[in-house]
Amino acid sequence: MTGSGTAAPGEIDLIIRTSRAVTPAGVIPAEVGVRNGVIAYVTELPPNQLLDSPEYITLADDEVLMPGLVDTHVHVNEPGRTTWEGFATATAAAAAGGVTTIIDMPLNSIPPTTDVAALEAKRQAAAGQCAVDVGFWAGAVPGNAADRAALHEAGVFGFKCFLIDSGVPEFPPLRDNGLANAMSQIAELGSLLVVHAEDAGLISTAPPGLDYDGFLRSRPAAAEVAAVIRVIRLAAATRARVHVLHLSSADPVPLLASARGYGVQMTAETCPHYLALAAEQIGAGRTEFKCCPPIRETSNRDRLWAALESGAIDCIVSDHSPCPPELKDASQGGFAAAWGGISSVQLGLPVVWTHARERGLGLSDVARWMSASPASLAGLANRKGAIAAGHDADLVAFAPDERFVVEADRLLTRHKLTPYAGQELTGVVRRTWLRGVPVQAGRPSGRLLTASRERPGPERPSGQRPRRERQ
Repeated sequence: MTGSGTAAPGEIDLIIRTSRAVTPAGVIPAEVGVRNGVIAYVTELPPNQLLDSPEYITLADDEVLMPGLVDTHVHVNEPGRTTWEGFATATAAAAAGGVTTIIDMPLNSIPPTTDVAALEAKRQAAAGQCAVDVGFWAGAVPGNAADRAALHEAGVFGFKCFLIDSGVPEFPPLRDNGLANAMSQIAELGSLLVVHAEDAGLISTAPPGLDYDGFLRSRPAAAEVAAVIRVIRLAAATRARVHVLHLSSADPVPLLASARGYGVQMTAETCPHYLALAAEQIGAGRTEFKCCPPIRETSNRDRLWAALESGAIDCIVSDHSPCPPELKDASQGGFAAAWGGISSVQLGLPVVWTHARERGLGLSDVARWMSASPASLAGLANRKGAIAAGHDADLVAFAPDERFVVEADRLLTRHKLTPYAGQELTGVVRRTWLRGVPVQAGRPSGRLLTASRERPGPERPSGQRPRRERQ
């Protein structure tokens, strides 16, 4: 049920009432008041006060109010490879999936974000197109050490590096000395290094053909273990803050937990596809499942879930990495030749929730992994990732019991190929608010974020309604 009304100047712009709000205090019946795009208050309500009123938006009985998701691992690819994905389509898909903030990865666009000029090219490409808020990682690659301080000052959220071939020639990996020097420099800057951690020496060339097992053997779990050991050793020596990207293997988890116990500043993420899919289900030629590192066995998937529950893995992010369908064409060399990436920014919440609830986990867990923890990783915890006073009113009306079957042509990404096509998932995003304003098709209202300590002012993007919406 919904209602509408007006508010006098200076008063609350938007009030949402719900029988279930996912807050830092737990899942509670609550009233959330919004002023100038920011949550002004969150008040727990007795159930008998949750009546429909013309003064409030009251969520339906089957809806839960959740914080907008923060996805710190998205490859938008614009400029340069906009035919793969672009800011308009990627952010529209994000909003449809309940994601209200993304941090864009520095590679797959041309130029890659390895100097300030390239960062400005990214920002210019994104300006006016984004349905959600967007920040940017920069790259740490051989030869750009002199550019990193300026990138940091320009407001990037940290630096990404590879320890193996990235898949694109313009973004080469760091070797041992380069990695150690980058960590020392980034520690001195007070920034963050995010690492694609696979050891090149343990990666072999995937055999040509349609067999997934051959590809899986070419990128063994041992490659992740060896790379994580190397990263831990250097992080301890340099005192850098380091984040391990997209863990597909649970084998490094005890190493990460032990390193933290010794004071090493290490965090780690995994992705929906590693938590929902399994190698045993990937048939011959199903290259839409290819990603790097690869989807592993069911037993490994269970251990990843256990690591999330224990806190050894901090967050879940999409690693949205789309490409044109022809680059996944199994007839053009099978798994060896197919692009390694999964397009999933729109489906991450229902995918994770479907499998989390089967394991007896709750929406508070999902919000922690997909909202609060990624916001903390990016240094946005004071303004994103929680339904709490002082935070941006980035909110999602989520129907956690509604089921749907994934239809690829309903996805909003530029290309529709997905390994989830035809799967039944549980949980539907019904509405998404960005700073208290509903996200609407054709009215991009996202801002470009910087990693400044200064909170942006309360001004609204042009064209948005300044008062409480009518429902």
